[in-house]
Amino acid sequence: MELTLFITGIIAFVFAKISKLLKKKNILIKDNIFPLWNASFAVIAGILTIYILNFMAKNGVQGGISAKMFSLIVTVSIAAAVYNFRSARQAKEKKKEKIFAFNLDWAETVYFAAFFASVVMFLFIQAFKIPSASMHNTLLEGDNLFVNKITYGIKLPFTDKRFFKFNDIKRGDVIVFRFPAESKEQINCGESQYGRDFVKRVIGMPGDTVEIKNKQVFINGELADAQPYEVYANIQRVERELPFSREEYQKLWENRELEHKLGMYLREYFGPVTVPQGYYLGVGDNRDYSCDSRFWGPIPEKNIKGKAWFIHWPFKRIGIIK
Repeated sequence: MELTLFITGIIAFVFAKISKLLKKKNILIKDNIFPLWNASFAVIAGILTIYILNFMAKNGVQGGISAKMFSLIVTVSIAAAVYNFRSARQAKEKKKEKIFAFNLDWAETVYFAAFFASVVMFLFIQAFKIPSASMHNTLLEGDNLFVNKITYGIKLPFTDKRFFKFNDIKRGDVIVFRFPAESKEQINCGESQYGRDFVKRVIGMPGDTVEIKNKQVFINGELADAQPYEVYANIQRVERELPFSREEYQKLWENRELEHKLGMYLREYFGPVTVPQGYYLGVGDNRDYSCDSRFWGPIPEKNIKGKAWFIHWPFKRIGIIK
């Protein structure tokens, strides 16, 4: 979302700067240029609105865009562009100055707000909406929350470097991260997850050997204490002999191919696998209804955006996430 806002700010910034330059060179005041410029303002506003809402829809953020909304925005943008063209064509000099000032004020407001919001989201805090029941009961589908992006260190935009780390990632942390897919062709959980943000709970640290069987989690060969956030379905679990060695199992898991070999069996019996250095193993609290690290492999530390921090909506769900 932060990159989307940044690009929105860039477009608004470029529009404002080009507008000022054209006005300074007395090009914008020409009768055949000014109406087109005024119409383009409405078109750009419509495109940016669709761009942002489409991104939100693809990433499970509240708002989204439907076919009806898309048609409505296009219709309104075209109508506004026609109106702007006609009004600018009929405008006298004083009216042109008012139109120019109005459009420029909006463009500058948008790029300032978008830049500010993108910087805040890049460095400090991010809004996130829970798209599924995989973290039930800790996080419910539709919960809107804030992600603390500075607790694990401020990440320099467009890099994997972090500075001023306040806390290390710990077992039991609920983290938000970019799904570990290198291309749109990579299929996990039934479809491409490329570019999407996920939320899971860390149960495996770098170097840990993790195994889950019969509703029990084993860390480095020892049974981990059951936690109140773990939820399992009442289903019969059948263990079977695997058709490959532990080394092959580990390789398939690291290469994100294990779910294609074992499918839903992984929700019943998983591992043992060893979490590579620089990676974490995250699972959903709703264990039998979560497509997580058991299926698509370890989470790179560089993909982790921050710690799920605070539910801010709905009102009755407001509170710190544990």
